[in-house]
Amino acid sequence: MLNVKEKEILKKFGHRLKNARLKLNDSQRDFAFRIGVSAPTLYKMEQGSPSVSIGTWIKALSMLGRLDDFDKLIAPEESLFDRYEALEKTKTRQRVRRQKTK
Repeated sequence: MLNVKEKEILKKFGHRLKNARLKLNDSQRDFAFRIGVSAPTLYKMEQGSPSVSIGTWIKALSMLGRLDDFDKLIAPEESLFDRYEALEKTKTRQRVRRQKTK
């Protein structure tokens, strides 16, 4: 059973899905067909129903070109030390130009 906050998050997620679909000018029926579900299932997704499988959400995000967003949900934490080390490795050395003497 979901608590109030979890339900609210799912509902917001559903609204974002609906807005993204509308930006594509897709009807519910057309978008549902493209992700391989029925129109009532897509309606449930857009209403924030917790009964829709995660695989269906993945397919919808993929069709919207937003699959990378899902991958960031529980991304591994990166330490500042690791980020600094990676930055240092990518820095290139620059030569110091000598001034010409007359």
